[in-house]
Order: sequence, then C-alpha cells, then structure tokens
Amino acid sequence: MSAYPEAYIDYLIYFHAERDFFECHEVMEEFWKERPGDPLASCYVGLIQVAVGLYHQRRNNLIGASKMLGSALNQLTDEGMAALGIAADLMRSRLKERLAQIASAGTAYEDLDLPLSDPRLEAECVERCAERGLTWRRPSDLADTYLIHKHSLRDRSSVVAERELSRTRKARQRGMEP
Repeated sequence: MSAYPEAYIDYLIYFHAERDFFECHEVMEEFWKERPGDPLASCYVGLIQVAVGLYHQRRNNLIGASKMLGSALNQLTDEGMAALGIAADLMRSRLKERLAQIASAGTAYEDLDLPLSDPRLEAECVERCAERGLTWRRPSDLADTYLIHKHSLRDRSSVVAERELSRTRKARQRGMEP
C-alpha cells in the first residue's frame, strides 16, 4: 500500500513513463473533483496545469503552455509539494526555466521531469513501471501523432452521448419535449 494516493501514482507514471500529459490531466482532475475541500487541492490543480502546459508546449501552442505553467506556479504550494514528495524549490526553478524557454520561442520542446524528493515514491513508480513493461523517465515519442494530439483524436462518443442525454433531461424538466 502506497503512502500516496493511487491517482497520484498513476499521474506520475503517465507523466514520466508514457509522457501522456492528456491522461495526467484526466486522472488528476477526476481525483481532485472527488475531494472537495482537500488541503492539497491547490497542488492537484497545479499538477494538472503542469501536464496541460507541457501538452500545449509539445504541440507548439506556446501561449497556452505559458498560461498553464504560469498558473501552475501560483497553485503549487511548498507544503503541498512536500506532502506529495516533490522538491518545491527545484520544481519552481524548473517551471520558471521552462517559462523563460517558452518566452524565447526558439527552444524546441524537451521533456521536464518532476523533481521527486521522496526516494521511496520514485522507487515505487519505477517498480510499477517495470510491472507494466514501461520505462521510467522515457522521453516523449514526438512521432506519436495520437499522443501529441490526443484531445482531438480520442474517441469522444461517450462524452457526446452523455451531453445529449443531459440536454434531453433539461428540455424535459422545462416542459419542452425534444
């Protein structure tokens, strides 16, 4: 049993082994939304924003990347990062450096690793990666079109169906049969 939430471990594996920042966002957002009032909520949001910022940067959306990473800097608290086994000073430094690189707009995308301060957390992630046939701190596959553009290429049929069902319910509540 991990000392850290399962969703956070999944986030770290998506982040460092699969470089699937879209899934990082999905898993942490669901976890965060299920815990209103959690004292680490601000850090969960910050981690979501880091993943989204890197997703944008990797797609060359530098404005989106800059906004998300800048916002992440404001969300990530020292106490929260410490509770999640992240070296706060190093994390802030890496995010500021990345923001400076983005501002120069001449730097190609390169992966950013979260500076984990808890060796047990990193060992757990490495072990879980090995169990799944993944490589910890594997570089992004920049040739993987699905990974790079996942938000627009994934199957959204269940989301579309749920939205239509919601519209139908609302119309019925207002007495306007669809």
